[in-house]
Amino acid sequence: MNKLINLFTIKANNLLNVYCTAGFPKKESTAEVLLALQKSGVDTIEVGMPYSDPIADGPVIQDSNMIAIANGMTIELLFKQLTAVKKNIHVPLILMGYLNPVMQYGIEKFCADAAAAGVAGLILPDMPMYEYEHVYKKYFTQNNLSLIFLITPQTSLERIKKADGLSSGFLYAVSSNSVTGSTLSNDGQKEYFEKLASMNLKNHLMIGFGINSNKTFLNACKYSAGAIVGSAYIKAIAKAKNIETATKTFIKTIR
Repeated sequence: MNKLINLFTIKANNLLNVYCTAGFPKKESTAEVLLALQKSGVDTIEVGMPYSDPIADGPVIQDSNMIAIANGMTIELLFKQLTAVKKNIHVPLILMGYLNPVMQYGIEKFCADAAAAGVAGLILPDMPMYEYEHVYKKYFTQNNLSLIFLITPQTSLERIKKADGLSSGFLYAVSSNSVTGSTLSNDGQKEYFEKLASMNLKNHLMIGFGINSNKTFLNACKYSAGAIVGSAYIKAIAKAKNIETATKTFIKTIR
């Protein structure tokens, strides 16, 4: 069974997914960051594929993307790094990125290479649902890869159900109409989360955007299987002298 789907079958509460940017803060940091996160007890790791125009991300993750690109990070190098550390990584890995670089790589080859490198799922915010369903889904299915769609407070009920039907692993519930790194606000969110909880969705929810403390993590977990942390972790390791120590300290502030 896909590692990600298996995780949500076994455990579906207080899950913590942490985002890191591949090749940040240094080109060779990827494996070190993954191992540090796993050792600190996270449940899943979301690995960002650096891209020059990360439209869903705020300034912190945008900057980490630019630094990683300047460091020489590429998809090809990422797959080599993941393959090298594959035998030591036991938590599900999710690649997060944008469709343009994936299409340039070749989506069929990308899915095959991702699976071979130990990847369990992907988040591609700009993947059109129609194209995925009718053109690309077969490549994900052939390689036992989950694709996770995002929904927001403005997503229609019809589109939420469609995204849920096409997603596997979990459904990514964006906490607000903003970008990553925004402050989590309670305005209208309780109603939004309760609406999602009442829809009897196929997938478990993971809530992201604005999760940066134990308080925001626990609040998200009231309405979902867990939460996704990104910008706050990138800040924590940006200038760290020791990635493992900085990661351990940071995860303690969330859990």
